[in-house]
Amino acid sequence: MGKGGQAPQSKATPWVSPYNPLSKSAPALPSKGEIKAVIPKECFERSYLHSMYFVLRDTAMAAACVYVAHRTLSTDLPSPLLSVDALTWVVGWNVYAFWMGCILTGHWVLAHECGHGAFSPSQTFNDFWGFIMHQALLVPYFAWQYTHAKHHRRTNNIMDGESHVPNVKNEMGLGENMERQGGYAALHEAIGDGPFAMFQIFAHLVIGWPLYLMGLASTGRLGHDGKELGEGEIIDHYRPWSKMFPTKLRVKIAISTLGVFAAWYGIFEASRTYGFLPVMLWYIGPLLWNQAWLVLYTWLQHNDPSVPHYGSDQWTWVKGALSTIDRPYGIFDFFHHKIGSTHVAHHLFHEMPFYKADVATAAIKAYLEPKGLYNYDPTPWYLAMWRIARTCHYIDDFEGVQYYKSLEDVPLSKNGSKKVD
Repeated sequence: MGKGGQAPQSKATPWVSPYNPLSKSAPALPSKGEIKAVIPKECFERSYLHSMYFVLRDTAMAAACVYVAHRTLSTDLPSPLLSVDALTWVVGWNVYAFWMGCILTGHWVLAHECGHGAFSPSQTFNDFWGFIMHQALLVPYFAWQYTHAKHHRRTNNIMDGESHVPNVKNEMGLGENMERQGGYAALHEAIGDGPFAMFQIFAHLVIGWPLYLMGLASTGRLGHDGKELGEGEIIDHYRPWSKMFPTKLRVKIAISTLGVFAAWYGIFEASRTYGFLPVMLWYIGPLLWNQAWLVLYTWLQHNDPSVPHYGSDQWTWVKGALSTIDRPYGIFDFFHHKIGSTHVAHHLFHEMPFYKADVATAAIKAYLEPKGLYNYDPTPWYLAMWRIARTCHYIDDFEGVQYYKSLEDVPLSKNGSKKVD
């Protein structure tokens, strides 16, 4: 069955979103108010103590992780390098980096809650704690607060969306007749399906976040004034005069940038005092995992071959919000405050505190699922990531209802045949 089909999915069949706006039988979409009416009112109550408990909990876990690593690992390179001790050293520090990065992603999610105003009833209190937690992870708090709010306002909007905005075919190096003219299309042909999917994962999880902050990847097509950007024009998260931000935010953007510079200066001084290797082991390694997690969540929450993206002629706020996908993340839900498994509720009502999202998700699911409007993909996140890396490459146009297509289905330029596994 095509996109948006209603047929039941077997274990061997990839998940398909139940909503297809192009179908003649597509249900009418409820308003935001109608959805909010089914959610218990207490889900919108924010608590200083409840939120700070999670800050303390996550900080205690981070301290415990550091303590265990300090007692069991050395920052000195083992000698010889080809030995069991060296292998143990490498494995140990990688285990630390993974779990510390996982724990720090909890702090990142809490700062994200602060940015949305969901952390407490006071935005001053929210900004104070959000700034500390995000800047410690090299995130320009006020800049990202603004752009992430735009992501929520324009979810899955092809022209005015923000972060993970899909490329049209010519941006992928495809011509009008689908000939491969260069760019990613040529790279895909040169290295093949699997390696290109691996490249997609690397580009997203390893270098995607810094490129995004620098304005070199997935920052949208329009400036804050709604005007299209010029060719080669960059909108980054650091310059107060970047076209990404209105003039009234320049002071806040400057504060965020200075905070990041201060954090980098602290890293530089620590490297001079203790050496670069210890700083790499204790901080940079976990930071890389933290950045991988935050990009992974955003990537998987809004992208699937069966989930539509909308041109300005078709987009509405409800359509965009209901394009969000909930997914299971197993044990990582505990560390990351269920940001990926309750994300539909979060996109509908970002002001709702995360510790009420379970109850809200149950109510939203009960209301939307019978209408065919609730997206929940039970596929394990790592398998979903691989599928999306292989299938979500480009869309055809800026207008209308668009679905992601795969370069794997594009004929090779040399002989016109299609790629096969």
